[in-house]
Amino acid sequence: MADQGAYAEIYDSWKADPEGFWMKAAGAIDWVTPPSRALNADRAPLYEWFTDAQVNACWNAVDRHVLAGRGNQLAIIHDSPVTHLRKGITYKELQTRVASLAGALRAKGVEKGDRVIIYMPMIPEALEAMLACARLGAIHSVVFGGFAASELAVRIDDCQPKAIIAASCGIEPNRIVHYKPLLDGAVDLARHKPEFCVIFQREQEVAKLVEGRDVAWHTFQYGVEPADCVPVSGDHPAYILYTSGTTGQPKGVVRPTAGHLVALNWSMRAIYNVGVGDVFWAASDVGWVVGHSYIC
Repeated sequence: MADQGAYAEIYDSWKADPEGFWMKAAGAIDWVTPPSRALNADRAPLYEWFTDAQVNACWNAVDRHVLAGRGNQLAIIHDSPVTHLRKGITYKELQTRVASLAGALRAKGVEKGDRVIIYMPMIPEALEAMLACARLGAIHSVVFGGFAASELAVRIDDCQPKAIIAASCGIEPNRIVHYKPLLDGAVDLARHKPEFCVIFQREQEVAKLVEGRDVAWHTFQYGVEPADCVPVSGDHPAYILYTSGTTGQPKGVVRPTAGHLVALNWSMRAIYNVGVGDVFWAASDVGWVVGHSYIC
C-alpha cells in the first residue's frame, strides 16, 4: 500500500493528464495491436477504453509468464479447508490445461463472441474454464455455484450461452451440494437451451450425464488440438457477471477486455503491492466480481 505522500503524487499525476496516465499503465500489458488512445469519448457519456487495440486476456494471465521464463512458478495454489487438500499448478501446467480445454470447446463450435456459463465451486477447474473461454474470445458468465435452478435459468435465458461448464457437486463442511440436478432443472426451466454441457466429475459425487447433451470434462478433451489465443478488440466483452436480483431482475454487467486488464494489472501493484512471485490470497467466490477478477 502506497503511503499518503505517494498516493497524493499518483492522484495528482492522473488528475493532470488522465489520458497519459492510463496509456502509461497500458504499457504493462502485452498487446497484439497497442492502443492509440486510452479513453474513447466518441459516444459520451457512454465512454469506452482502448477500443482500437487488439489483445487476449488469457495470454496476459498465463502465456506471457511462461514466455518470460516463469513456467515452473506456481500460478495457482488451491488450499481447501473443506476437503483438506492443497495443490499447486504452475504456469506451464496451467497453459497446457487451458489450451486443451479451449481446444475442446473450439472443436464443439465455441468461438469468439459466444457466451459460456460457468457453474462451478471454488476449484482450479473453474479458473481453467474462465481462461479457456478468454483464450477463444468467448464471453464467460460465472454463476455462483449452488444457486437454485430458477436463478440459474434466469441467467441462461438472459445471456443465451452456447455451452455450460459445471461440476458434479460442491462440498460444504457438513454436506454435498448436488450441482448436477440443479443444472438439469435450470436447463428444463430455461427457454434457451445450451448446445452442450461440460461436467467436471468430482470424486465425492459422480453425476449422471444426459445423453446427447452432456460431456465429461476429461473425455471431452481427449485427442483435441490445443487452442492458441485469439486476438479480440479492446472493447470486446470479457465476461458478464449478474447482480444478485435482490431488487428485481438480475442485471448482467458486461466488462470489456482491455480496460479490465489494464485496471486490474495496475491495481495489483498500486493498491495491494503485489509483484512477480508474490502470493495473493482471496476467499471471495469466483461468482462475485472480487473473486472473479483478483483470483483469475
